[in-house]
Amino acid sequence: MPTVSLVTGGAGFLGSHLCDRLLGEGHEVVCVDNLDTGTLENIEHIRDPRFEFVQHDMTQHLELGRRVDFVFHLASPASPIDYLRLPLHTLKVGSYGTHNALGLAKRHRARFLLASTSEVYGDPKEHPQSEGYWGHVNPIGPRGVYDEAKRYAEALTMAYQRQQGVDTHIVRIFNTYGPRMRPHDGRAIPTFIRQARDGQPLTVFGAGDQTRSFCYVSDLIEGFMRLIQSDQHEPVNIGNPGEYTILQLAEAVIEATGSTSKIVFEALPQDDPTVRRPDITLARTLLDWEPTVGLDDGLRRTLDSLGSAGAARPAA
Repeated sequence: MPTVSLVTGGAGFLGSHLCDRLLGEGHEVVCVDNLDTGTLENIEHIRDPRFEFVQHDMTQHLELGRRVDFVFHLASPASPIDYLRLPLHTLKVGSYGTHNALGLAKRHRARFLLASTSEVYGDPKEHPQSEGYWGHVNPIGPRGVYDEAKRYAEALTMAYQRQQGVDTHIVRIFNTYGPRMRPHDGRAIPTFIRQARDGQPLTVFGAGDQTRSFCYVSDLIEGFMRLIQSDQHEPVNIGNPGEYTILQLAEAVIEATGSTSKIVFEALPQDDPTVRRPDITLARTLLDWEPTVGLDDGLRRTLDSLGSAGAARPAA
């Protein structure tokens, strides 16, 4: 009997790559997405009778007329430009949506994975960030709708595991990139690539000395697969511990694209974290996982996925 996996947010950047991986491992896949931030373009390449797309908002109850073995709950706006545009929906999908996804997992006795985020650490005072760090978050700032939605989702997931016995797992995702990121989603790598390709100045906020760690999407999905099949119920960081300043990232994108674009500096957004780097000791120890794709290789793969569109135009 084939394994059946349900992926909420399955038409999004990460969700579509997860659907590909699951199909590649022989799963039947139910992809659920309301298309607020996901797109049919991300899954239009899938021509497989084992794949089913269901357009549905996870803040509403979902009933499936089939068995489910794994529930991957990825549904949520995930970039600042989205959760600042959709603050109430971000909170609702983190609360009602997670409750509905957990309820479905409970009814089917399915394994459940919550896609949480390094944003639960806020602007951290511990560096690098380990899973035991409780975070430093502004709950009422503009970014708080996403941070607190995910913190609540983690608490809800642990409550279902402790009280209801649901087999739950929580992944804290650090910055991830790769093919199918939306050019205008507001995150650093797709923004820099778009600007470099268009011959426009690359926009760096502040002095560019804030740091991030960038994980290629295939490495992240491998972490998902190992975590949901493990016995670990408490959160696990999945991310690449290589740390770069945003200015270094901008320079790397200019080099990778062969662009002649310049770099311009603008004011920092409110509550923008100054540092972000995962401590992946737990992932290494419990899952035998660590990233294999470095930033230069990952940028090349991302640009290759764009084909001829990846070539940079002369700077304006």
